Amino acid sequence: MKTLLAVTTLLFVSTNSHAARQHHEKWYQESWCSKAKGQTEIVQSDRTRVDCITQTHAIEFDFGNKWSEAIGQALGYAMETNKRAGVVLILESPEDYKYWIKLNSIIDHYELPIDTWKTGAFGDEY
Repeated sequence: MKTLLAVTTLLFVSTNSHAARQHHEKWYQESWCSKAKGQTEIVQSDRTRVDCITQTHAIEFDFGNKWSEAIGQALGYAMETNKRAGVVLILESPEDYKYWIKLNSIIDHYELPIDTWKTGAFGDEY
């Protein structure tokens, strides 16, 4: 019985620690946006907060599995700011790359006016 409890505990801890994010979204946002000479968390007239605004872009940051939400938010931010839409997708594992492909495939297929970048352990790019 003690062995079963130990194995169950080990599986629970390793599963939950694997599911945890390496960093919070804000950490990636501040790091990337600083390199881009942008400003973070800019509140718009509609009370939305743009993750990063540069001279040319209004940018949404999201983890890979939230790629589809990032598209709508980026387009909304672009409309509010009159800047080009951008998405920075956070890739923390090799498996996250499938989301990068999906994001860019949708953007290309529908010819959406969105520029993309990736960041994270498996996506550092600026």
